[in-house]
Amino acid sequence: MLNIHARAAVSRALVPLGTSLAKAGITPDAITLVGTVGAVAASAVFLAHGWWFTGTMVITFFVLLDIVDGAVARAGGRGSVFGAVLDSSCDRIADAAVFGAVAWYFAEHGQRWMLLAALLCLILGSLTSYIRARAEAAGLTATVGVAERAERLIIVLVGTGLTGLGVPFVLAVALWLLVAASTVTVFQRFATVWTQSKAQAPRERADA
Repeated sequence: MLNIHARAAVSRALVPLGTSLAKAGITPDAITLVGTVGAVAASAVFLAHGWWFTGTMVITFFVLLDIVDGAVARAGGRGSVFGAVLDSSCDRIADAAVFGAVAWYFAEHGQRWMLLAALLCLILGSLTSYIRARAEAAGLTATVGVAERAERLIIVLVGTGLTGLGVPFVLAVALWLLVAASTVTVFQRFATVWTQSKAQAPRERADA
């Protein structure tokens, strides 16, 4: 949802920064890789050890680079198919690192229900992205959903950040809320693909 409604406004706001970085010779692929490596490292160093607030701040910084790389690509006219695939792949890596680190922490501390929640968030988030990718490969679209990547990251990072500030139970609420929202999103995307595929079939028969 945020990807649809906020992307245009954010893109406009980042035009000056993207132009400056492009003029400095910084490539969007380099920004993508730095953001991914930073998010993975911060997840392993901070979240996996329960340093919630510090981890949240550092990961948020690196995750925001995912927005900047697009601005640099547009400003420098350096967008490419490879860059799009790299960006999408790195998104999956960063997401897996965040939820994997949270899961690791709870596994180490014997909190099975929290471990389950973190693992379900990881699985459902990957499935959400996979459905979209497969739909687009088939000539369909599946960008609907109440919990796309932006929402998933906001929810989990708000949970880890507030936990780091001493707010009780907030991470549990965030993870299980995200499990529910991600499950709804998976069904929304399957329903959208099913509807589009049923509408596509009569057109294909008519063209035959």
